[in-house]
Order: sequence, then C-alpha cells, then structure tokens
Amino acid sequence: MNYKIVVDSCGELTEEMKQSGYFESVAMSIELEGSTIVDDETFDQADFLKRIAASGECPKSSCPSPERYMESYAGEAERVYVVTLTAELSGSYNSAVLGKNLYEEEYGKKQIHIFNSKSASVGETLIALKIQECEEAGMTFEEVIQTVEEYIESQKLYFVLETLETLKKNGRLKGVKALVASALNIKPVMGATPKGTIYQIGQARGIKKALAKMTEMAAEGIQCGENKILGIAHCNCRERAEAVAEMIKEKKNVKDVIISNTAGISSMYANDGGIIVVI
Repeated sequence: MNYKIVVDSCGELTEEMKQSGYFESVAMSIELEGSTIVDDETFDQADFLKRIAASGECPKSSCPSPERYMESYAGEAERVYVVTLTAELSGSYNSAVLGKNLYEEEYGKKQIHIFNSKSASVGETLIALKIQECEEAGMTFEEVIQTVEEYIESQKLYFVLETLETLKKNGRLKGVKALVASALNIKPVMGATPKGTIYQIGQARGIKKALAKMTEMAAEGIQCGENKILGIAHCNCRERAEAVAEMIKEKKNVKDVIISNTAGISSMYANDGGIIVVI
C-alpha cells in the first residue's frame, strides 16, 4: 500500500472506503453536559440527538490533537494525504500541520500533504475520493496535490437546516447578516464561501421550499459536461436526502451520487433533519 488518506471525522467515510484499507478517520470529539462523546465508530446518532433535544446546553466540538494526527502518519504508506474540516471554522487543519512537524522531527521527512477542504462533511468525503482517483490514475505526489487543490477550488457546498442555533452559538456564523426570525418559519439556504466560511445564499418559507431552492442552486452550480459526483449528507432523514438527489438529477447529469448519514460532528451542527449538498 503506497498511499494513505486520513480524514478528520467531520468527513463521513462510506462503507466501501472503510473496507478498502486506504482511508483512516481521525476522531474529533463533542462535549455535552460534562461528558465527552468521541466521534468514531462508537458514535450513536439516535442517542446523541435524543440527548441534544433533552439538553438545555449547546454542545461544543474539539479537533484531534497533533499527536493523534502524528500517529496516523506512521506506517508503510509512502504518501500520506490528509483532508480536514475547513480551517476557517476548526483547528483541525492546524493540528494536522503540527502533527506533520512532530512526525518529521521524530522520524524524518515523509511525503505528507494536508488539504484544507474549505468544506465539511460529505465535501471532505468527495475530496478523499478524488485523491484516491488521482493515485489510482498513477499521478505523482505533486500531480495529485495540484489536481486535488483545483478540485477543492471548484467544489460548492450548500445546506438547509431545521435550526442554525448550534452553528450560531459556537460562533460559526460570524459575518452572516441577521437571520430572519424563525417565528415566520423562514428557512435560510446557506453555503460555503471560496475561503470556507458560511454565508446565506437565499431563503424560503418552510423546509420543503428551502430544499427546492437549494436544489436549484446546486443544479445551476454544475457546469454542462462536468463529470462530477454529487454528495449528500443527511442528519437522520434519508428520504429527504433521496428526494433532493432526485430533484438535482432531474435538472443535471451527474457521474454518481453518494448519500451518507452524518457522523458526530456533522450531526452536532446539522441537527435532526439537516441536509448538506456538495457538488
């Protein structure tokens, strides 16, 4: 195995990715009412959503330590690629870079590259798959980096959530203009800027209309002839995710569709019923 792809746990790995042996997830964690929930294979989404609903507290997320990243760089793989949650909203990227420095101080130089996804959730998943595609095509380390960085620049992320409270309380909506009062049942359509921060693209009354608006925007973001994979992450609402996928496919052709249930960090921010679309 000449290469390895490390993804922080905000990015969901599909079953095929887990079984391939090429991917490793580095766990982030969540603090809620004095207890720590580790975002790994032990994460129980149903229990977590129940605890959130019953709690008056806002959960907080923590990124992996540099030491944990350092461990993930070890092993036989000659080339290690890392995909982290957008550096604008998390310390995960910086932690991964520090981990690389620690690794090289102790073991010497190795081909390690850390990608700032400027994205989250299934956006990270698609970036990880792009790395694998480039490696399997026989590209050099430098060619993989250049191709994937270009892919990151072209990627577009949209989301519609039932509530933005967790993002707001954790300071992830800085710079977003005042959002319309939820009493009117106005649901904002949100997106990621090229830098990897969050902004509001539009809004609609009610979740169905907001999702429809988001699918229009996502479809418009697909250039004619582009051979792109559509990624959709959902928090406990697969039927909603499948409906969004169908609406986008009716408007534009896509190479493939990946639908995943959100892992811990994405569940914390998306909340029950949230939908994230990446193209």
